[in-house]
This record gives sequence, structure tokens and C-alpha cells, in this order.
Amino acid sequence: MTRQRAASFAALGLLAILGTVFILYATPEGLGLSDDSIAYIAGARSLLSGQGYREAWLASNGPVTHFPPGFSSILALVGLSGLDPVRGARFLNASLFGANTFLLGLIGWRMTKSQIAGVVLALLFVLNASLLRIHAVAMSEPLYIFFSLGAFLLFDFYFEQREKRWLILVGCFVGAAYLTRYAGLALFATFLAALILLRENWLKRITRSLIFIASFLPWAAAWSLRNKLVADNATNRTLVYHPLTEENIQAGIYNFSEFLIPIETWRRALVKNLDLLFAILAILALVILVWVAAKGLKKFFQPSSEMPEILSFTNGLYIFAYLASILSSMMLFDASTKFKARINSPIYVSLLILLVWLGFWLWQKRSLLWRGFVVGAAVFLVALSSRELAGVVRQFHKGGQGYASFQWYDSAAMDFLSTLPAGTRIYTNQAGPVYLYTNRPAYVLPDLVDPVTGLPRERYEEGVQALQEDVLSGNAVLALFKFGAEEEDVQSIYLQLADGLNLALDKRGDKIYTAFP
Repeated sequence: MTRQRAASFAALGLLAILGTVFILYATPEGLGLSDDSIAYIAGARSLLSGQGYREAWLASNGPVTHFPPGFSSILALVGLSGLDPVRGARFLNASLFGANTFLLGLIGWRMTKSQIAGVVLALLFVLNASLLRIHAVAMSEPLYIFFSLGAFLLFDFYFEQREKRWLILVGCFVGAAYLTRYAGLALFATFLAALILLRENWLKRITRSLIFIASFLPWAAAWSLRNKLVADNATNRTLVYHPLTEENIQAGIYNFSEFLIPIETWRRALVKNLDLLFAILAILALVILVWVAAKGLKKFFQPSSEMPEILSFTNGLYIFAYLASILSSMMLFDASTKFKARINSPIYVSLLILLVWLGFWLWQKRSLLWRGFVVGAAVFLVALSSRELAGVVRQFHKGGQGYASFQWYDSAAMDFLSTLPAGTRIYTNQAGPVYLYTNRPAYVLPDLVDPVTGLPRERYEEGVQALQEDVLSGNAVLALFKFGAEEEDVQSIYLQLADGLNLALDKRGDKIYTAFP
């Protein structure tokens, strides 16, 4: 290994360590927690206890099918050391932020054959506030990004060496990504399309595609078969059409603006004109689409033409495969899926890769003007990203995020629930944190609309009556958190549920109802 290559590996290693330290410093009280976070943590605890992958945070404790098992399984492996999954998630995601930084550096290096470009890409990743936020929450996206980056690198090795073993490994990494997030199907579609577009003849297109499919299929098939056997469904999704809401689209535009514009004042100015921001994003998407289509179709129809650079091409293709996957989920399978930053994060990573590829392409123009622009843009982005990141790290360091906040673990309502007699059933609008802080599974409330399908629930009135009868029997309580913060229609449901019950505790908007004073 040359001294220059050793220095580049050392630089990437230092950036990886820096990313790990950033997450650990930003989360002194643990990673941020959401309902999905607690589902993964409870699933890991269930695996550790030998019960299998189950909904331990719910009293029903049924088998988990809605969330794939990858993240919970890794947390359970970490838990074999004696570390509870809540704490293990912090060290896992911190390590993943460092590992993803290193992998991106390798991608930038291989993509451009420039060690400096690899270091710049790793630096832009580790300094990006949106991507740090995603790694600072106990969710599956960091692990999914890790498997995705590994798959992209392995696919590049395959096209460089033309050895089938690399393609088999790509299928395995895509399978692991699918078992981490169902959006891994977008990765599968990306590499399958790339094999068809980029191979020289139909024999190689078909044989290599079959090898890839055979490498991926056991992972997805085994999980689907398990779900069918234990729960009679493949992924707990139902095919129901529900259109995108304007609120969801606006949230997506804002989250993309947070990633693309690391200056709050500029971002606010643009967000005031959502049509302009949407137009900018649409133009960006169109440019990438035209570039990917031109490169791919040229190679498909003219096999003797020059091979496009694999890493940039597949990442450009992946952006649209992933968007199609998310849109189909939102509109056909899961109405609760939103354009949140964590959902968008794989696109963020691919956009960073394409940004560095664009900078390298301009650098190759060998024009002082273009090279000066590339250097200036890189310095500008690093400086602004550093400033934004510093603010986010300071904010996170002050206290836990989401359910990790002191407002939850110091809650008088949680103390009250913890002292209830063993076996008392708890009905609540916050089953996740109740499980986390009282170590008791909970019952969800009856509701009018299923958040996944967007359709009205049947037998709502019967559910309300059964809940009230159970509480009035003295064997259950009703715990409603953040009562006054909910929307009026939700509060009206809470009032209906609490009708005729005794208000035993009312602190900071948290209310607990029992049968007797």
C-alpha cells in the first residue's frame, strides 16, 4: 500500500471515528425514541427472552410482521453482551454513523478514482445535520443505509471483476436490507434493472439476473413464509388506495429543504414559497432522470458503447426506484407512511454521492474557472454544514429526544401506572412509552379510523363500551397522555372514552381514569 493510499484510509478512519463521537456526544441520555423505536426495542427484548419476534409492548403480544426483523435482531445480538437494547441501540447507531461515513468515502474514492473526492464525500456526510438526526434516533434507517452502501460497493466490484461471487454477495446484502426495511425492494429493482441495461447481451442479462434473484429470494421468501405461518399475512399491509395528502407533500418538501439548504434563514425564505421549492426539486429530479435514462438506454441499445460509471449510475437509478417504492406504500399499502426525514434519508445519501460525482465531472474540465467553483462550493458547503451540525448536536445534547425526554421518564402518570397492582390492564394512547417506563404491556384504544388503511374501523362503539366496562370493574385503567395537545376530533374521542370514569390523576396534560376515587 502506498503512503498516499494509507493516508486516505487513515483520513476516512478518522472521519468515521468523528461520526461515532458525534452521535455519542449528542445522545448522553440515549437515542431519541418514537413509537416505532419502542417496537424495535421490544422486539429485541422478546428475541432475547426466547419468545421470538413478538409485540412485547402490547398486551396481545402477537408476532411482529409490520416491522421486518433486521434491526431488532442486531439489537438482540448486542444484547447478548448483557446490554439492554435501549442502551445497545445508542452504541449500534453511533457505530453505524461511523461505518456509513467510511463506506461513503470508499464509494467516492472508487467512483472518481480520487482519494480526495472520497474524503470530501465522507466529510459532507458526517457533517450533514439531517443525516446525524436520523442516526441519533433508535430507528432502522442507519442499518438499512449500511446494507445499501455495502450492496452498491459490491455491485461495483462485480462489474469491475465480472465474478459471480460478488453478484451473490450483492443479493445477500439486498436481502439483509429488505429484512431491515421493506423498502429494500427498491434496491432489488435497482440492481435488476442495472443488470438488464448494462450487460452486453441477452444471455448475460438473463443468467446474471437469475443469479441475483436467487441470491435475494431466500431472504424475502423465508420472512414471508414465517409471517404467513404465524400471522396469516406477509407484511401486515392491505391493498387499499389512499391519495397523497397536501400536508404530506408539504412536509416532504420541507424535509428535503432541510437537507439541501443548511442555512435556516434561506430555508425559511424558500419554504414561504412552496411552489418555487417544489419546482426546484422537480427540476433536480428531472435532470437526474434524463441523465440516468440517457446513460442506461444508450448502453442497452448500443452494448459496445462506453460503460457508465457504476456507482453514480446505480445511485441515480435507485433514487427513482426508492421514490416509486415509497409512493406505492403511501398510496396503496400504508396511509401512515409520511415523507419524514428518516423515510427520505436513503435519497439524501444518493444525492450526496451524485453531488460529488458532479463536482468531479466539473473538475475534469481542467478549467481554472470550474476548478475554482468546485473548491469554493466544497468549502462553502463544509463551512455551512459544520455550523448547522454544531447547533443540532448542542440541541440534542441538552436532553433526550421524543420518548427519551425527561418529560416522559419523570412523568407523574408513569409513576402512578408503575404502582398499580400486578395484572391491572392499561388502556392508553401511548402504549410504547408505557411499556418502556413501566415494563408493562398495554392495550391500544379503540379508534374510528385505521391509520394504516385509512378506512373506518368496525365495531368502534362496542370497543368503547368494553373499555369502560373493564375500567369500571376495577381491573383496568385508562391513561391518556398529552390530552390537551391533541386535535379537537381526537380530544372528543378521549372525552367519549372517559365518560363516566373517575379522574384519578391530572398532571401536565396527562390524565388517568379509574373506577373509584
